[in-house]
Amino acid sequence: MTSLEKTLSICKILSSKKAQNIVYIEVSDKTSLCDYFIIAGGRSTTQVKAAAENLDEKMEKEFGLIPRRADGVKEGRWAVLDYEDVIVHIFNDEERDFYRLERLWEDGKNLSKYED
Repeated sequence: MTSLEKTLSICKILSSKKAQNIVYIEVSDKTSLCDYFIIAGGRSTTQVKAAAENLDEKMEKEFGLIPRRADGVKEGRWAVLDYEDVIVHIFNDEERDFYRLERLWEDGKNLSKYED
């Protein structure tokens, strides 16, 4: 599975759990951390938590992939799941507005909005 295929699979899983404003940013030429960042939103801490837990479950069940690290899932404000070449950020609305990660990593050409 390529990094882009993994990215699109993750976006699809997040969308199926009603995550909002899903974008993916190719960062392979900007950092050695990963190839893609995915940023998605949830309206509440409950939705952020549910989206992160669902993603974790589906990635393991469907692809045999577990995150190297997961943080913030229990709190539900900003969950981060590290799938090696793809790092997923799921924010509640308030945290996403505050941190605006898209602004930090996009250069106008590398950001794509996910739509089913």
